[in-house]
Amino acid sequence: MYVFVYGTLKRGGALHEHLAGQRFVDCGRTVTDYRLYRLDWFPGLVEASHPDKGVAIHGEVWDVDEATLGVLDVVEEVGSGLYERQLIRLQAPFDRVEVIAYFYRGDVHGCSDNGDRW
Repeated sequence: MYVFVYGTLKRGGALHEHLAGQRFVDCGRTVTDYRLYRLDWFPGLVEASHPDKGVAIHGEVWDVDEATLGVLDVVEEVGSGLYERQLIRLQAPFDRVEVIAYFYRGDVHGCSDNGDRW
């Protein structure tokens, strides 16, 4: 399964160790349907509130196995509803590939916009 990471899971990030043993595919960018916010020491990716308010977020695409996907679900607190795993739309060469990402599900009101990268 391909996973798009955009923050602390990227190479050099505080949580990158959870991708140990997985295959880095390439750097990638989303289509311009998303926003990235600084929540604290970590970012939150959300769908833009309006199509013309999104930006192309920079990140990395990783090929991960099912066991690692389970670990990432725990790290991203999917069970608590903090993040949700869902499909994300990327630009070429990943525009015809199924890729997932972790989307923040909390309120971003008052959070700093982080532009197009973490």
